Parts: sequence; C-alpha cells; structure tokens
Amino acid sequence: MLSRRFALAPFAAAMLLLTSPAAMSSQQATQLATLQATVPRAKVPYGVGERAEYEVKFGPVTMGSGTMEVAALDQVRGHEAYRTIFRVKGGPFFFKVDDRLESWIDTHTLSSLRHRQDLNEGSRDRERNFEIFPERATFSEDGKPEEPSVANPLDDGSFMFFVRTLPLEVGKTYEFPRYFKPDRNPVKIQVLRRERVKVPAGTFDAIVVRPIIKAKGIFSENGQAEVWLSDDAQRVMLQMKSKFAKISISLFLKSYRPATPLTP
Repeated sequence: MLSRRFALAPFAAAMLLLTSPAAMSSQQATQLATLQATVPRAKVPYGVGERAEYEVKFGPVTMGSGTMEVAALDQVRGHEAYRTIFRVKGGPFFFKVDDRLESWIDTHTLSSLRHRQDLNEGSRDRERNFEIFPERATFSEDGKPEEPSVANPLDDGSFMFFVRTLPLEVGKTYEFPRYFKPDRNPVKIQVLRRERVKVPAGTFDAIVVRPIIKAKGIFSENGQAEVWLSDDAQRVMLQMKSKFAKISISLFLKSYRPATPLTP
C-alpha cells in the first residue's frame, strides 16, 4: 500500500516518478525507491534468468552462435530495469560478425533507459552508448548533449522484447512511434502468418512477424527480416531470417531456459 503522503497526493507522486534522479534530493530519491517498491512490475512473458541459445547460419552454412537473454535486474538512475543481451557471433573467414546489443528496460513502464551497441561486422567496428531519459523525452549518445527523443522510448534490443507483449493478430500491421530516435519512426510490425516450424530445439507452432526499423542492421527496411515466435504465452523467438551487410543470416533455437520467478 502507498504511504499516506502518496495516497493523499497522487499528482505529487506522479511528478516524482518523472523527476530526473540527478536532480533529486536524497529524500526524494528515497521516496522514489519506496514508491517503486509498492508498484507492481508490468506483466511480461519474460524475466530474469531467461536464456535462448541459437545456431547461426550465414547463407546455407552453419558457422556461428547466438544468444538472447534477460541477464539481470539492475538499477539505472534509481529505476529498476531488466538488462537484456542479444548477441550474434560467427561468419565466414572473409566476413566475421560479432554483434552485441544490451538494453536496460524499466520494469514498470517498459521504456528504454540505456542502450549499448558493440557491432563488429567485417572491417566495420563500432561501439555506441546511449543514455535514454523517458521522463523528459531525450537521449544522449556517448556523453554528448541531450537530443529530443519520444514518449515511452524503445531501442533496437528492447523492441525485440516489446514485440513479445503484443496480441499479434495475423494480417495486421502495428505501427509505433516509439523508437528513441524520432526520425526513425514509425517502427512497423507486420504479422504475416501462422505455421509449424522445426528447429534444433524441437517442432513448434509459430507466429511469423516482420519487424521494420528505419535503421541499419538486422531489422532494417532492406533486410526483409522475418521472426518466428512461439504461438503461446511466452512468445519465445524460435527462428529468425534476415539480410544485412550483403549477406543472409538465420538463427535457429537450440535450447531455452525459462525465467526464474522474482519476488514482487
């Protein structure tokens, strides 16, 4: 139950949640922690400890591995956050890939709070770090001055988990103006079909979707990516096929470990 102060002043409590932790007094920071502890986490089909491992093919040849996991429950500027990691590693001798996306997702609002990209693709090697501030709709790249963002922002990695929370009705296209860089919006999710799919982990009923982000990478407009999600409450990624950097890449689920239940 909320404290009497928050119960009597809901507007003040809401404004406290929107206050930048850097601008808070120690008393306000304590109040924020107390408030967050009383608010239930958003219900999602994933959680800390979940880990999926993938066989990766470049073209028709298996020569790599991938993982998608919810690695930890962290604190980002006073906000509780899921830390998620998506990694793909491998490739032919002439084009090695080692991409890692890390995202910190607010457990209450499911907005992005922080995002890291470490992309190594052939001769291209780039690392970028983003701090994302939903409370004032801005973001900062590599410590530079803040730039305008959007309400309830999401990044490349967190979108992969966000898609799992959608109803996904076949034939529908969902559009979201939520990518943290405004000029890349809207992000589209096309729900293509249902089908039975066989992967190393077994045979599953799946929903096939096509995510489209106006950015480079696996989900770019030119990549024509398709993602097979389990047709159940978990929406685990079973398979993914895409084209980027002039090569085709496919991921096939090898093993899956469910999340460890968390205390409220």
